[in-house]
Amino acid sequence: MSLTKKILSTALALTTIFCVGTAEAELIDKPRDPDIMHKLEVKSSDKGGVLLFSDSPEYVREDGILYSDVVKGDARLLFYHLNDTDVDKRIAVVVDNLSNKKNVIEISRGVVGEPGADFLKVGKSVQTAYMQETFNYSLYMDKGERNFLIEDVSNHVLKPGQLLYGIYDFHTKGNVKVSVIMCPQDEDPLEFVSKAKVLPKDEHRLRGTFQKMNRTINIKKTYDPDKDGVVYVMLADNVNDIYKKGIDATDGSHTQNYGNYGIIYTINLNIKQGKRARICLTPLGGYYAGAMRVTYKGETKRILTPDDRIYFGDKTPGESESVKKAREKGTSRLSSIVELAELGIYDGGKVSFEYSPPGASNLPVHLILMPVEDEPAAGKDEAK
Repeated sequence: MSLTKKILSTALALTTIFCVGTAEAELIDKPRDPDIMHKLEVKSSDKGGVLLFSDSPEYVREDGILYSDVVKGDARLLFYHLNDTDVDKRIAVVVDNLSNKKNVIEISRGVVGEPGADFLKVGKSVQTAYMQETFNYSLYMDKGERNFLIEDVSNHVLKPGQLLYGIYDFHTKGNVKVSVIMCPQDEDPLEFVSKAKVLPKDEHRLRGTFQKMNRTINIKKTYDPDKDGVVYVMLADNVNDIYKKGIDATDGSHTQNYGNYGIIYTINLNIKQGKRARICLTPLGGYYAGAMRVTYKGETKRILTPDDRIYFGDKTPGESESVKKAREKGTSRLSSIVELAELGIYDGGKVSFEYSPPGASNLPVHLILMPVEDEPAAGKDEAK
């Protein structure tokens, strides 16, 4: 399973509901009559700094520079590469201070996963940590200095067939050149980058620099479970939620982020006061393993999708062209037995989710809201 595999198919009959909020996820087989879902109208806007996305070549067969660009201000780096040689290799993120004076890089959030051959496990572990961890780390650089963005990244050695996946949010005071490289295990990456060549893109061309790295999605109206029934929001389908376009700084070509990997979404919604709603996530393209954050009544917590195992969505059947078009236009189906990662049950008021398409998982996804009766809301003692 690779980051670049995106099967745009819908779930006509899935298998299990995953309930989150207890100490361990509870599996419930819950058949019900087929329900029609209607798409919610949303307003989407992008803002923030630049995303540097390094995923091409994804399967790296020679040493060299995987991606490189110059940034100033707010930025995010996502890199996702596999050692496709027959010897151990090292991947590093090297930064050069291009300012004519001292510079500082302030890292506010990020993680690099342990190298591994289980791509879904690596992908989920990185996103799980990213959705939990924040930290303050400052890298002070003299004029013309070269260093590692994070020392931990360069310390990882990839065996043949292993993947390295990382994501970092940072701010630079002056111009900084950021380079993601793969080099021999025993070579100094800080010296190697001076002589390294930029490797050509693979056929998926998933690399580039993308402006406005954060996306906010606001639900246009308050959700009333009694009147609205089961509704959904489409994420990362390139019809209702458009993929970001950017520039490959290594050759100036136009590129597109198929999947919006590395884009951080904030999804804001309101539930009618006095009402209660269940909110779930379901993947439409197959295997999916990720994490999210929810803010509700002043409390923020992390939710794993799914909670009790690495992945779900693997039993998702394909969809016909007519079903796909109906779903894109605004009507989908919640079948009698469905597989959902439950994000919680919430009383009336504001709920905000932080979401990002996880590496190694398939897209798009449904965010589903549905009525619920006589169950405790997320955040209450009964649901902890």
